[in-house]
Amino acid sequence: MLGTHDLALFAATVFVLNATPGVDMAYTVASTLRGGWRQGVAAAVGVAGGCVLHTLAAAFGLAALLATSAEAFAVVKYVGAAYLLYVAWGMARAGVRPPGATPEVAAPSSLWRTARQGFFTNALNPKVALFFLALLPQFIATDAPDKTLAFLFLGAWFIVQGLLFLLALIAIVAPLRRSRPRPWVGRGLNLGGAGLFTALAAKLALTKP
Repeated sequence: MLGTHDLALFAATVFVLNATPGVDMAYTVASTLRGGWRQGVAAAVGVAGGCVLHTLAAAFGLAALLATSAEAFAVVKYVGAAYLLYVAWGMARAGVRPPGATPEVAAPSSLWRTARQGFFTNALNPKVALFFLALLPQFIATDAPDKTLAFLFLGAWFIVQGLLFLLALIAIVAPLRRSRPRPWVGRGLNLGGAGLFTALAAKLALTKP
């Protein structure tokens, strides 16, 4: 279809990748636990938007620049790590506030902010760009009449399947908020999320092209 092959294998590969814990999953789960299913959906939509950017980059050759230019990779890598630290700092501040200063589990101020953070968390991760560039060509036929169109098709498939996976994850996680956790649980979630995103930022900063 559109110069692609082994789509069943591609779908299975995408599922395994989606089910592997990472930045996108961590951010979506944290947003859901802090703000409910609406915040989770906003995070998932933002992550999907970042994948749209990576799909377009791979399709039109921009991701190739990250694969061949150490300088370009380093710029995106450090900007992405800095953004993850910014998100971690916000969660840490919410976690150390006195119990009476904020709701039990601090949530972002708006759905737009959550979606925006999800977008940049994904878009500023050069590992995702390199992943798209490395994975998608494996499922494009060498004699494909339009390789750009094939890239876009597989990228769209990846985005839709990934979004559905995150929505299913949100449906599983969201009911956990109904237990009305004690204030220390909310602070623990924020501090734990801050620690996680700090670790992810360090890991991203140490990534080599």
